[in-house]
Amino acid sequence: MGDRGRRQDYCLLVLLVAIVAIVLGGVSAPVGTDAQPAPKAFRVAYLAAGGRTPDGAPPGILREALRELGWVEGQNIAYEARFAEGRLERLPVLAAELVRLKVDLIVTVGAGTSAAAKQATSTIPIVMGVAAGDAVAIGLIASLAHPGGNITGMTDEALQLSAKRMEILKETVPKAAVIAILWNANDHGMTLRYREIEKAARILKVEVQPLGVREPDDFAVAFSSMTRRRPDAMFLVADALTTLNRQRVVEFAAAQRIPAMYEFGFIVRDGGLISYGPNDADGLRQAAAYVDRILKGAKPADLPAVQPTKYYLTVNAKTAATLGLTIPQSVLVRTDQIIE
Repeated sequence: MGDRGRRQDYCLLVLLVAIVAIVLGGVSAPVGTDAQPAPKAFRVAYLAAGGRTPDGAPPGILREALRELGWVEGQNIAYEARFAEGRLERLPVLAAELVRLKVDLIVTVGAGTSAAAKQATSTIPIVMGVAAGDAVAIGLIASLAHPGGNITGMTDEALQLSAKRMEILKETVPKAAVIAILWNANDHGMTLRYREIEKAARILKVEVQPLGVREPDDFAVAFSSMTRRRPDAMFLVADALTTLNRQRVVEFAAAQRIPAMYEFGFIVRDGGLISYGPNDADGLRQAAAYVDRILKGAKPADLPAVQPTKYYLTVNAKTAATLGLTIPQSVLVRTDQIIE
């Protein structure tokens, strides 16, 4: 056989091999040629200092907001949640546990929780889901515009807000000369708030009755102090410890007929007199927007921290009537919600 014949045979062999490869490839190909690999399911953690949610999962508002952004549980997102149940000393342990689980992001609630998460990791993104006090003042972030590091999210002007709340309380109870302050004395951020309240009190020419608490048993001691020396009004600084014990405070204030200022509307709906502050639901929706952007590739350091755009003044008219207190018209006209 000449060279030409051999070349022809070689070409026929190559062609035959190519045809066989195409046929076999067609047999082994999946039915859906456009099928794509399943998307990665990101693991998002939620860390709270307060009580456990009924289902042990992150709050429904957060999950619903993420669903609206295309994050479907069981498909492209999974959740872990840890709750300190008011035992703040557990926060570092819970934060470390989430880090060991190699979650992709941690949503935190409150200053103490955010600090514990930040101490546990410098690489996993952290989103402050509910205003974490003044995150700049307590060193969680460098600035609003440039948070730096691995943490961003919702913060507020907690120190200035404390003074504003004192002003509203004094306006509501004009004759108040002594105002008792209940706060978690173990929490640096809450102590900063207390000091700001002291400053506001001096300007308002009222005396502060300091009642720092560190554990649940301390509330009974604080109540005893107020029974011996009844204040004209009371101010509860909210953190996990005081919030978990809020019903005791509300009931004591009602029994002693002491008008009280709170930081969040849900305590007024539980029977408290008046509150001024942000709405947790707004914060969680904002957190969902941050989670969405970070899971899609954004870096926390490049996402400016934000403050609430709305603060709500809430008054419980029924509680006011029980206390025999007439809410001044100047306060009522600014009220966003009146609980009847």
